[in-house]
Amino acid sequence: DAKHLVPNKMRDFFCTINLDQEEVFRTQVVEKSLSPYFGEEFYFEIPRTFQWLSFYIYDKSVLQKDLRIGKVSIKKEDLCNYTGKENWFMLQPVDSNSEVQGKVHLELKLNELITDNGSVCQQLVVHIKECHGLPLINGQNCDPYATVSLVGPSRNDQKKTKVKKKTSNPQFNETFYFEVTRSSSYTKKSQFQVEEEDIEKLEVRVDLWNNGNLVQDIFLGEIKVPVKVLRNDSFQAWYLLQPRENGNKSSKTDDLGSLRLNICYTEDCVLPSEYYTSLRNLLLKSSDVQPISASAAYILSEVCRDKYDAVLPLVRLLLHHHKLVPFVAAVAELDLKDTQEANTIFRGNSLATRCVDEMMKIVGKHYLKVTLKPVIDEICESPKPCEIDPIKLREGDNVEINMENLRYYVDKVFREIVRSSISCPTLMCDVFYSLRHLAAKRFPNDPHVQYSAVSSFVFLRFFAVAVVSPHTFHLRPHHPDAQTCRTLTLISKAIQTLGSWGSLTKSKLSSFKETFMCEFFKTFQEEKFTESVKKFLDDVSSTESKEPSGVSEPVHLKEGEMYKRAQGRTRIGKKNFKKRWFCLTSRELTYHKQQDKEPIFTIPIKNILAVEKLDESSFNKKNMFQVLHGEKPLYIQANNCVEASEWIEALCRVTRCNQKRLSFYHPSAFLNGSWLCCKATTESTEGCARCTADVPADTQIEIDGDRETERIYSLFTINRSKLQKLEEACGSIAVYQGPRKEPDDYSNFTIEDSVATFHTLQQIIDIVEKLNESHEKYQKKRSSSAKYGSEENPIVGKVS
Repeated sequence: DAKHLVPNKMRDFFCTINLDQEEVFRTQVVEKSLSPYFGEEFYFEIPRTFQWLSFYIYDKSVLQKDLRIGKVSIKKEDLCNYTGKENWFMLQPVDSNSEVQGKVHLELKLNELITDNGSVCQQLVVHIKECHGLPLINGQNCDPYATVSLVGPSRNDQKKTKVKKKTSNPQFNETFYFEVTRSSSYTKKSQFQVEEEDIEKLEVRVDLWNNGNLVQDIFLGEIKVPVKVLRNDSFQAWYLLQPRENGNKSSKTDDLGSLRLNICYTEDCVLPSEYYTSLRNLLLKSSDVQPISASAAYILSEVCRDKYDAVLPLVRLLLHHHKLVPFVAAVAELDLKDTQEANTIFRGNSLATRCVDEMMKIVGKHYLKVTLKPVIDEICESPKPCEIDPIKLREGDNVEINMENLRYYVDKVFREIVRSSISCPTLMCDVFYSLRHLAAKRFPNDPHVQYSAVSSFVFLRFFAVAVVSPHTFHLRPHHPDAQTCRTLTLISKAIQTLGSWGSLTKSKLSSFKETFMCEFFKTFQEEKFTESVKKFLDDVSSTESKEPSGVSEPVHLKEGEMYKRAQGRTRIGKKNFKKRWFCLTSRELTYHKQQDKEPIFTIPIKNILAVEKLDESSFNKKNMFQVLHGEKPLYIQANNCVEASEWIEALCRVTRCNQKRLSFYHPSAFLNGSWLCCKATTESTEGCARCTADVPADTQIEIDGDRETERIYSLFTINRSKLQKLEEACGSIAVYQGPRKEPDDYSNFTIEDSVATFHTLQQIIDIVEKLNESHEKYQKKRSSSAKYGSEENPIVGKVS
């Protein structure tokens, strides 16, 4: 959210997330506010190198261009200082001189030349080769050119390259020559060398610009190189473009408002798979360790300050290797040992409950979509007034009508849920089956506990949470408005109550804090609701095999607006780019003129032969990819690098099992009678580059086991001191078996068997030390191979 934004009158604001100058996400518009609450979460993989993560606040305009109010820009190197916690950031002014991205490749050389009169002079040679990653201007590739200057106290010689049209990766390959003049103190004694004071003061400056034609040229970035570094030899390197040094200096920064952000940034260096064998095996056998508290997976959750940090990679790794169900059963059994009353079963935030929560989020994505999305869309797009709290009723509201509306929505959501058991993923059913039988074993005299054990997850932690936060579960693109949020909150409360086994009894109703909710629920005291819940819970906690949801209807994977190049299927149509709505399911890829319209073109998934990136040079457009199928290639342009990466990933994942996949493809387009990449003149010529994706993968859950193991290794490394404390605690318990009179440093740890736990800890520490050595060797190798100044490791700022 943001606060105290200018101008000081109620306006409509939205916020964008940018990698350097490339917008990758934007929030919904919050109307008529000076302190807008956005409440939106964005999770994405970063597919390219970047310098800055930026957040821009815009004032939405109907007739004119949206106005940028201010920004928060965080350097990539500083992201770790803010990760995992909320911070308020003062908005900084947006200055065109500070809005830069990209890198430039230069070769510089200082030559000695003998003039006609026999004297020696120095000549500077600047070869500007190319640039990569320049920003889009108004959504299109720029028309870049460069100015090359030799700058000193009393000179500013400037030369200019040709303008390159419609490209973010211009190839200049132009060379410029400058005579290096001497100061007035020049004497015959120093004729074979440039004066020291001259060298110290001269520098080469390269500025990148976008040619504005009839409007003002736009600054794209600059780099500066002191001439003194060129004394010995030629100097060739890549440089990251920098903002102008005077950018923002004169602007006030204390009156634009502030923005609150919660950023979680992780960067992992994933080694080849064989390096993780020992740690992976130790984690995967956790469910077999007796007691479970002595296992590596459980110890991970013990040493992490926030259990969620450990749960996410742990659940994904165990899911990937089909070991999650036995592990959840083991930690749930430990959880039940400390549960004294049946009505509090699985209500806390233990390792067991968090593992099940995370599993449901990962595995149940499609289940939520097919069950709740249609009714959530109806509520958000055609909202009816549902407020039944007398205190919050507005003038003119009719509480009886509102109650009818709320009852209609609750009935509809409840009906969709209790009819959805056939779509519940088998893995969720297996986990619910284990929890149900563990609960019945722990409380054998309570006939209801086997149902409340399951309902506490599937209703309270899954459906009710998804109803109140549909944007978090990708059921809606944005956080709903305040009135819709209130409606969803009331529906969520109702679903929690209806799903809680036995909650419709009079004694339960009398415990409601809100009288108006108690009155509302009196209308639900019918046998059919209780029976419907019981039947649903029986179905989803059964081990009988379910019909895969993809058989009855296609799995919806991704949708969004992109640009596609006309395929020339008609003789009249031009081969230009048109905006279309794309939809990907497990059966087909379609595009439509608009969302919710009939498809114009359909490609069955089984017909897709390859999905690959397309060289920018093909159409002078960024973020392009191609879908190769039976007909001509379908060329698509995404709106940004993140979106392009996500679409390629989703399409590759769903088509990897196709039997006729290509091994080779053309990275460029077939234009004007030849392939731009290999110059072959026949359109049917086999590709000239090997396809990048040819390994089958799971279309439902995409997990990189090595990456998750690397994340777990990082967590063990960060919490090394706690591992040692836990090791000391195990040693103390083993030596002193008497009762502990005072709390110890390790009183918060769960240690059931000190010997077994100590043994696992030694294995973890040994494995972590070996992985540390492997990472150090890799970093040395990387630093020696990726020389500072190379394209992979460009120079930042001035060269010294």
